[in-house]
Amino acid sequence: MPPRIVYLATADARGHLMRAQLLTHSLRAAGASVQVLTTSDEGARFLAGFGIEAPVLSRHYAVQFDREQNMLRRETDRNVAHYVFRPERMLRDILRLRAWFRDADLVVNDSFHPALLFMGWMPVWRRKVVHVYGASLRHALQTNFSGRMPAWMANIFGRIVAWQIDRSRARIAHDFAYGEPQPDRRGGHRLATPVAVVGADRDSHDDLAPQAAVYLNPHFKEAALADGLERGLADAHMQAHLVGEGYAQRAGWHAQDEHWIERAARSAFIVSAPGMAALSVAAVYRKPILLLLTDQPEQAINAQRAAQMGLHHRIVVWQGRTEDFARTVTTAAHELIALANDGSGPQTAQKGREAAMARLQHWTVLLHGLAAAPPVR
Repeated sequence: MPPRIVYLATADARGHLMRAQLLTHSLRAAGASVQVLTTSDEGARFLAGFGIEAPVLSRHYAVQFDREQNMLRRETDRNVAHYVFRPERMLRDILRLRAWFRDADLVVNDSFHPALLFMGWMPVWRRKVVHVYGASLRHALQTNFSGRMPAWMANIFGRIVAWQIDRSRARIAHDFAYGEPQPDRRGGHRLATPVAVVGADRDSHDDLAPQAAVYLNPHFKEAALADGLERGLADAHMQAHLVGEGYAQRAGWHAQDEHWIERAARSAFIVSAPGMAALSVAAVYRKPILLLLTDQPEQAINAQRAAQMGLHHRIVVWQGRTEDFARTVTTAAHELIALANDGSGPQTAQKGREAAMARLQHWTVLLHGLAAAPPVR
């Protein structure tokens, strides 16, 4: 019987869903049976675009954001508290997940869904749970209440969360700049964030002029921000391929593009918030990246790491003024164009393709091996 994996991908960020679909296709090709679950109807539709059918576990749990992708901390705390303590929410999901656990060899939690955080330290279920998370996201979660409550209370919260996470069968922390896999012999693993692999046809987009490959998470909905971004790129004489579910009704934008990676790999530069997935694409395909920084703790950490690791990037911040934002985008775009190599040539894309395949293989081997191993008691 093939290894059986249940993969719960939270829909708060599309990076979680992209990782889920990449790994699902790769694991299935390696002979595993994979069932994906997610947490919103929009997330299910996103996965369907990649050929993944994903039932929605719960529509009640979600990190809360405003229209500019700033995290709303109090609203998120309230949402999580309602989810955890109202019996028709998390308890109901745990009862549903029991059926999935029964038939699974491995259950992946990407990233930090409360129901699987709870099940991941319970003796009955912990032997099957693997937590997958960006290294910066774990830090942000454990320090969630730092500065918002007395230090001793915030520290206790962080220690409890860390204990919950570390009780699971395995943990996979990922980062855009990690190198070779690093296991710690206590169930912890460090892997480079997986990214989509460009097609083998080197000439498929070589007739296109270099563009800015833009991807914004669906939390970006503010029209004035999009105005400033479009104007800033246009003033830099840079054409753009624009993708963002929050701007799906806006002229020139696409809600989703399953082949965005092809554009990104051959772009002049990438434009995105500093999520781990976008930074990984920039690192693997050796592309400069324009980072649209918002108030989201783990992304602030990611932006700092981009500077530490020498990734060619510029940071812009939306502060509510379209003209000022457009000017900063134009300036940053000119600087990134000057930094860029010839991204339209096939050589850089081919090297990136090989690196992306290696990253994906590391994940596939690890998860397949965990699922196929004898049950942990």
